[in-house]
Amino acid sequence: MYNEGACLEDLISSAINLAGKLGADYAEARFQSDFRESIVLKNGVPEVSVFAELRGFNVRVIFKHSLGFASTNILTRRAARDAAKRAVKVARASTRVLKEGVWMGEGRLGDERVEVKPRIKFDCVDLDSKVLLLKEADKSAKDAAMEAKAKLPARMLTLDTLTTERIVVSSDGARVSSVVPRVALNSFLTAHDPQKGTAQRHFNLGEAAGWEAVERWNLQKLLWEEAYSLSKTLMEAHSPPTGEMDVVLGPEVVGIVCHESCGHPAEADRILGREAAQAGETYLKADSIGLQVGSSVVNVVDDPTLPGSFGFYPYDEEGVKARKRVLIKEGVINEFLHNRETAHRFEVESNASSRSTAYNREPIIRMANTFLEPGDHSKEELIEGVKHGVYIKNFMEWNIDDRRFHQRYVGLEAHRIENGKLIERVRNPVLEITTVGLWSAIDAVGKDPEFQAAYCGKGDPMQAIPVWTGGPHARLRKIRLGGA
Repeated sequence: MYNEGACLEDLISSAINLAGKLGADYAEARFQSDFRESIVLKNGVPEVSVFAELRGFNVRVIFKHSLGFASTNILTRRAARDAAKRAVKVARASTRVLKEGVWMGEGRLGDERVEVKPRIKFDCVDLDSKVLLLKEADKSAKDAAMEAKAKLPARMLTLDTLTTERIVVSSDGARVSSVVPRVALNSFLTAHDPQKGTAQRHFNLGEAAGWEAVERWNLQKLLWEEAYSLSKTLMEAHSPPTGEMDVVLGPEVVGIVCHESCGHPAEADRILGREAAQAGETYLKADSIGLQVGSSVVNVVDDPTLPGSFGFYPYDEEGVKARKRVLIKEGVINEFLHNRETAHRFEVESNASSRSTAYNREPIIRMANTFLEPGDHSKEELIEGVKHGVYIKNFMEWNIDDRRFHQRYVGLEAHRIENGKLIERVRNPVLEITTVGLWSAIDAVGKDPEFQAAYCGKGDPMQAIPVWTGGPHARLRKIRLGGA
């Protein structure tokens, strides 16, 4: 009986063995298969349906402290050996130009197979049923806008399913494999009124699960609520108050703040300067562990082990066992995100942050699920503690500088707070603040976290990788708010 898994491991092992014979001090090989289905519905009409499979494997080696990488989509012993030869050749050539060498640091290397088993497999639901579900959700959104006396002329819904299989083997003992299904919904809605103009809403959902996640999302109800809120904001929102006040941020805003002003700055390759030309810099330095950047109630973590999360993975692409990383602990920088290379440079153990989107992409340091840990307040208690301020539930846009220090968030659904109560809707309140200023202003954190899916971009070539952002509500005291 043909056993593909055994054959793949044999190919991988032959590549690693040859790399060693050619002089490599370290070798690792990874097989990866990604099977994706994508359905796009534009204004209620199916735009495209795509089935794609990308599979192959790569070899990464260290030769005299220089790194070499090669990949192939031909799954034969000869191709495996050729990939090993190319990787060693690249590493040999690099020894002449690199000033700093590469070493692999310590990490909890695994020897295990992990499979996330869906309750409902993606291929158990036919294409027509998936398209019909999106059409029903689209109609629900249109009906909601009409009830709010607005129109929804532009609507884009994308439903993606993805199943990823990986096998990672290294010359120093890692041997892990995993199968993880993922499903994601991307929605972009535009509401319009001739007198009021336009308002737009973009949001993502995603989980490491089967079709049961889509059923749980209840897309008809979800799209109705999102379209109704967007339309009410367009039709009824007033100009926001400006000046110094208290602000309560919703989980969606808290999530993007965590991702952009805490997760990215903590990437060790960015701290070392590798990402400067590719994805920006960071305000943190190698000696920033222990730096106070927020109040004592601020605890930000990155945790790839959350069951069902969009950024879930059991082992990283270097075979290191995943664990929760505490980036900010009680307002203090606690640890960075490391792969084995940067772990050696910083004299710590890798915390399994090496990720890659495909077999032909070198793994680099990435986030997984970055969020603010819950506190002990309800949303109502946070609002009740505000005499004069604004509640920003979600955002319309955001931006942040290359060093991840100066940032700007423009709210979408937002409400003025007076004497502890939500009153009128306000449109596009603007929060411009520094990273330290934002985290230091938080005096209380909610107890009910919520998560949103995203595809985090980084690298050259670009790698868009699945993550969760989120957290509970958070209250900020005495910050300046502007208006668009």
